[in-house]
Amino acid sequence: MSDKQVTQDGPPSETELIKKDSRRLRGSLTEDFTNPLSAGIPEAQTKLLKFHGSYMQDDRDVRNERKQQKLEPAYQFMIRVRLAGGVADPHQWLKMDEIAHKYGNGTLKLTTRQTFQMHGILKWNMKKTIQAIDSALMDTIAACGDVNRNVMSTSNPYQSDIHKEVHGLSKKLSDHLLPKTRAYHEIWLDEEKVAGSGEEEETMYGPVYLPRKFKIGVAVPPSNDVDIFSQDLGFIAIIENGELQGFNVTAGGGMGMTHGDENTYPQLARVIGFSPADKIHDVAEKILTIQRDYGNRSERKYARFKYTIDRYGVDWLKQELNTRLGWELGEERPYHFDNSGDRYGWTEGDGKWHLTLYVEHGRVKDTEDYPLMSGLREIAKIHKGEFRLTANQNLIIANVAKSNKAKINRLVKMYGLTDGKANSALRRNSLACVAMPTCALAMAEAERYLPTLIDKIEDQLEEAGLRDQEILIRMTGCPNSCARPALGEIAFIGKGPGKYNMYLGASFTGDRLNKLYRENIGEQEILDTLKPLLKEYATRRQPGEHFGDYVVRTGHVAEVTSGLNFHA
Repeated sequence: MSDKQVTQDGPPSETELIKKDSRRLRGSLTEDFTNPLSAGIPEAQTKLLKFHGSYMQDDRDVRNERKQQKLEPAYQFMIRVRLAGGVADPHQWLKMDEIAHKYGNGTLKLTTRQTFQMHGILKWNMKKTIQAIDSALMDTIAACGDVNRNVMSTSNPYQSDIHKEVHGLSKKLSDHLLPKTRAYHEIWLDEEKVAGSGEEEETMYGPVYLPRKFKIGVAVPPSNDVDIFSQDLGFIAIIENGELQGFNVTAGGGMGMTHGDENTYPQLARVIGFSPADKIHDVAEKILTIQRDYGNRSERKYARFKYTIDRYGVDWLKQELNTRLGWELGEERPYHFDNSGDRYGWTEGDGKWHLTLYVEHGRVKDTEDYPLMSGLREIAKIHKGEFRLTANQNLIIANVAKSNKAKINRLVKMYGLTDGKANSALRRNSLACVAMPTCALAMAEAERYLPTLIDKIEDQLEEAGLRDQEILIRMTGCPNSCARPALGEIAFIGKGPGKYNMYLGASFTGDRLNKLYRENIGEQEILDTLKPLLKEYATRRQPGEHFGDYVVRTGHVAEVTSGLNFHA
């Protein structure tokens, strides 16, 4: 990095120093994972572990009990797979199922970034788990950490040829942006160290990688299922006459913030131009290096790319990007989004069939009355196509040959698997992060609580005649916003046990933020607040008007098209 490119607001943060001294992300991880004296690892090393695709957590349901017994927390590890575009083959699905039962808590989490996440892995099983994932031709490299993370790509199947092409590009993009260090392969896969292996040249990331995480998504209109405007960097496919022409480029989205700090806020990405399809790797690399050189390395909560752009300006970004590219982005091309959800049930495209199943908040498990995991396991044994994990935490059994459709349908019926159509539209359009009991940052419940809250809101919807009205509802246990709550027409962000900030007014197509409506309220206040709003919406809405549009039009909340106005 040249001197003119380095911008600091103060001394480097502790995490920056840890990265600098890590020997390209090796640290002491090898030694720490063989240390028998604790089921955890030192706090400093958890900062490096993220780059390898894992977080150390503990079971918060038993934290106080263990503390009283003078025991260390019930440490365990979460592992996240790098799965560009969310596409896995049946063998990989079966392997993840097997690993979850052998080393995890017996469940899989389908994340809002279209990948697998496993919880409950003990320190002693981490290496075995990663090697098992590797045996299925998957990895966890850069699934977390201050690097580019899992590249998202539209998964909905109604443009199958385009989906195949765009997914291929997203996978190549993911591979292109991987760190060069061999630390992962040495620590987890027993790759032998070779001369100079500790001095790999990170020409793209530099010796301390990025200031914060970096997220990329690829959208294929009319579906904005990946919430393209929430991404640090986005590519909107431009299709003309059935052929991919290239991509509009978006930059500077991000959902996270910090309670009580109005200098932090969610932000929408802005379209900065058009790139030919064969140039997006160059665009992504150069954008990434701009954030590397100008992002805040002193205070991590101000370090995301959105703050870099808001600090210097969009025009500055365009000029800096064009200079680094040596060519200029073209003018933005027309596009249109009409939804951000999934298409449930069977759909046909290009001679193949695709079945979208509803997976409540992405949790794949068996319960006494719903053997979802077992049913999917049996489908994987006979399926010849793909499993697509959607950005809405659902699952598509994709590219089913006509000759195999009846067999899969029999298994769907045998195990009672659901496409969600019998559920309310609100439930089908709900997202929730993991939160309790494993996430260390969670202030309130999310995945375990939102279904119960929706049960009660559904009563109000029935009364208002809105059961089939599509409304986006999202909940997170903290303001880090893993389920993209700032893009929910109705959203809740945890403030404390049983307490949430309530937001209203995002758009159904993901191009407008919501606004704080009520602060620090519990369940009864939530229900008392929503009931008159839903009744009013049912009787006063305009034809085709979505709930988020209605509450903005009628002045319940102000329109927010930029995060700079989120707290205004």
